Parts: sequence; structure tokens; C-alpha cells
Amino acid sequence: MGLPISPHPPAPAGLLDRFAAERVTGTLSGPHGCLYLLDGAVYCIEGTAAPGLDLRLTASGKLPPQGWQYAAETAGPQQSGGQFLVGKGWLTQGELEICHLAALLDAAFFALPLTAEATTFTPGAGHWLGVIRPVSATALQQATAHRRLLLDRLRPWAAVDSSPVVPVHPHPPAPTTSRQRRLLALADGRHTPYDLARALGQSAFGTLLDVRRLAAAGLVRVPRAPTPAPLPRAPAPAPLPRRRPGAALGAPAPDARGGPAATWQLPEPDVLATADPNVALLVRLRTALEENL
Repeated sequence: MGLPISPHPPAPAGLLDRFAAERVTGTLSGPHGCLYLLDGAVYCIEGTAAPGLDLRLTASGKLPPQGWQYAAETAGPQQSGGQFLVGKGWLTQGELEICHLAALLDAAFFALPLTAEATTFTPGAGHWLGVIRPVSATALQQATAHRRLLLDRLRPWAAVDSSPVVPVHPHPPAPTTSRQRRLLALADGRHTPYDLARALGQSAFGTLLDVRRLAAAGLVRVPRAPTPAPLPRAPAPAPLPRRRPGAALGAPAPDARGGPAATWQLPEPDVLATADPNVALLVRLRTALEENL
């Protein structure tokens, strides 16, 4: 699964800013997610790439497998699904707020920015989970822009984002974080970072960041560029024509149609999408420093 994650910071007075300024309540549905607004603030996002709150809670063991569906069915018109989860004793209020905020920020990274051409607004619509802790549009966009900057520092290894994760070593050497070791233990050469994030019930953005760091450290295989097309085959050499009297020496002889002889030019070789080893070393050093700060 591949999604566009190139940096595009929100433009001033963008679509989300306008709806926030007008303090609207309803949903904004875009290509990569649906945002739920209350008085202009975002309180829930259902994304297409990032694992939702249900997967996070189930993977962590906080929620039984059927608990999420049970909460959705009993939320009712009051949209009190979140309070139902707390009332059942599966979560504390603090745990619900922290997990919900993490899922919200993760989904926003892929769902934003919104464009008017690809977005549908449904006024008054709400989410059955209810309002847990809304986030202002400004804060949400600032957090998303900050995450894009973090990922862009590792842009030379962006090719691993939508490719199956292939570990280079069966037992990765130190230093790796516990989250990276869990990721490598699950990687089997068939699942992309998005697949692994859903299987682990963890942040899709964090998984992309970890996979790029692992690629920079030489622990994950970086896919090569597509195989270039074969070079054109030159025609069989023809007998050298007799030079006409008065013809300039070295001028191309005419072909059978009377035009100048064809000349063959080899296409420029394709550059493989491999990182500069010097850049890779610098990124490994910086990553080690960041993880120990």
C-alpha cells in the first residue's frame, strides 16, 4: 500500500482553516480519511492508512477482540462509545485520551492536507465514539508539518515506504530500539510498513520512520529502481558505399531513401536508487545521537 507523503505544509487559510474559522460541526471526507469536527475542532479521524484506535487497543491487550464492535453497537444516538469503554473497565479515562490522541495524530499525517476538489462536507454528522479530546485545526496541522520534516530528513530512503520490508541480517546488531526489533522480527519480505503497523497496532508514521532509519543503517534492503529497458540493437553493418566524386571526406553516406545516414545514440544510463554511503553514515550517526538524547 502506498500513499503520498511528500512534504506539503498546509497553506494559509486552507480548507481546514476555513471550516475551523466558521466553527462548523460535521465531517470532511477526503481521499485518505474522514475528519470529524465539533465547532471547528477535530475530535476524530478515520484514516485509510494508519491503524485506528480499535487496532491499537486490541493489539495492546486493553480491549477484547469483540469489544470495539460491542461499543459501536451500544453507543446509541448519544454517541457515548468512548464512555462505554471506560465504564466497562477496559480503559481508564487517561488511557483512552492518550491512545485516542496518538491515533488522531497518526491518521492526520496521511489525511492532511485537504483540497476542495477532493473533499466532501456532511454537516451535523458525528462519530459514535463521541468527543474525547478535540484538537484545534492549527495544532493538528502544526504537528503534521513537524512530522513531515522528521521524515524528510531520511528522504534518500523513501523507496522503502511502499515496498515489502526485507531485513538484511537475521539477527540485527545493536544499536536498535525495542520497537525496531519488534518490527524486524515480524518482517518477512512480503509485508509493507503499513501492513506491519496494522499487525503491530502501532503508529504508521512511526513505522515509516523506523523503516527509513533501518534502511539508512543498512539493516533493511532498499529496493532498486525499475530495470531499464534493453538498449536498441544496431542494424547489421552494410557494405561501405563508394564515395562520390567531390563528396566531403567523412560525410555520412545517404541511405536508400536518399536522406542522410541514421546515427545511433545510446541512451543515458539509468541511475539506481541507491543512497550515497557517506550520507548513510551521517544519518546513522545522527539517528544514534537522537535516540540517546
